[in-house]
Amino acid sequence: MKHKKVSLSDIAEKLGVSKTLVSMVLNGKGDENGISKATQERVFKLAQELNYKPNQFARSLRIGKSNTIGLIVSDISNPFYAKMARYVEDYCSQNQYNLIICNSDENSTKEHKIIDTLLEKQVDGIIISSTIEDTEHLQKIQNEQVSYVLVDRIYSSYPSHYVVVDNVFGAREATQYLLEQGHKRIACFTISPAHISTQVERFLGYKQAIDLSTESFDDFYHKVIPRENMYKSIYNILRDWSNNKVMPTAIFSANNQITLALLEVCKEMKILIPSKLSIISFDDIDVFRFYNPPITSVLQPIESIAQKAVETLLKVISKTKANEELNELYQVKLQTNLILRESVAKYN
Repeated sequence: MKHKKVSLSDIAEKLGVSKTLVSMVLNGKGDENGISKATQERVFKLAQELNYKPNQFARSLRIGKSNTIGLIVSDISNPFYAKMARYVEDYCSQNQYNLIICNSDENSTKEHKIIDTLLEKQVDGIIISSTIEDTEHLQKIQNEQVSYVLVDRIYSSYPSHYVVVDNVFGAREATQYLLEQGHKRIACFTISPAHISTQVERFLGYKQAIDLSTESFDDFYHKVIPRENMYKSIYNILRDWSNNKVMPTAIFSANNQITLALLEVCKEMKILIPSKLSIISFDDIDVFRFYNPPITSVLQPIESIAQKAVETLLKVISKTKANEELNELYQVKLQTNLILRESVAKYN
C-alpha cells in the first residue's frame, strides 16, 4: 500500500501551529523569526518521526536556487564525454551541487528539448557541449537568466563563457610531427557535422602545419567523415586511394571515433600500421594505449576541463544570483599534449 507523502501542513496540523512557522523552522530561520527553541525542537522531532522529505522543487522556487546543474554532452558513448561527465559530477558533488547528465546524440532537435527540460527544472546553470549550428538556444538560456558555460565546442560569433583546449595548436603539433618524420602526403579526417568548432579548428591546425612546411596543401586529402556510417565511408575512401595509387603515407584523425573506425578498416584491408600507413589521433583514449601498435595521440586534459568548467559556472552563478555585473567573459583555453607511441613510422 502506498503511503501518503508527509507535507508541511501535516506537521503544522499535528502541532497546532501554522504552516509558515513549520517552514521557517525547517529552513533554519526559526531564530531570526523569534520562534522559541522548544517549538523548534518539537517541529524537528515530529518531522523526523514522520520521515518528512522536503519538496525540493518548491524549495528551489522559494529560495531561487536548486543546487542543480545540467550537463549536456553530444555523445555519451564517446569515451571523452563519458570521462568528462564523471569528472564534472565529482566537482559538482564537492561543491554541494547535484548534476543532471543529458545526452543529445548529436541531434539538434533533441538538444533543444533537453534545454527546455532543464529550464523547467529550474537548474542553476548548464554546461554545454553543443551540436546546434546557430545560437538561438544560448539566447533562450540567457533570456531565462540561467548561467551557462560552453565546454569543448564554442561559437566564435557569439561571446560566451567557455572552457576548451587549444585545438589548433594540438592539430598543428601532430601534423608537424608527421612532417618531421618525412611524410609528405598527409591526409586529414574530420567528422560531421562539419560546422563544429573542434573539427574546424583541428583542420585549421593541420593546414597551418602543411602551409608552414615545404609541402603544398592539397584539399583532396581532407575528408569529412559522416558520423552515421564511419566504417563504410572510410573503407570506400581508402579503397579508392589504393586503387588509384594515391594512398597517403599518414593520416591525422581529428576525432577518436574516426580513429577507431579507421583502425578497423585497416585491419580489414590488411593495411599494416605503421609500415604502410602512419596514424595520429586527436584525443587520447584508454584503448589506444593497448592497441597493437599503440596509437600516437593528442591528449586533452579531461579532468582539468571538467574542473575549470564547474569552477567557471559556479563563478557566473554566484555573480548572477548576487546581481553583480559580469564585466568580463571567463574564457579558458587549456593546452594539449602529444603522446608519442608506435603508430608513426619514419618515411624516406
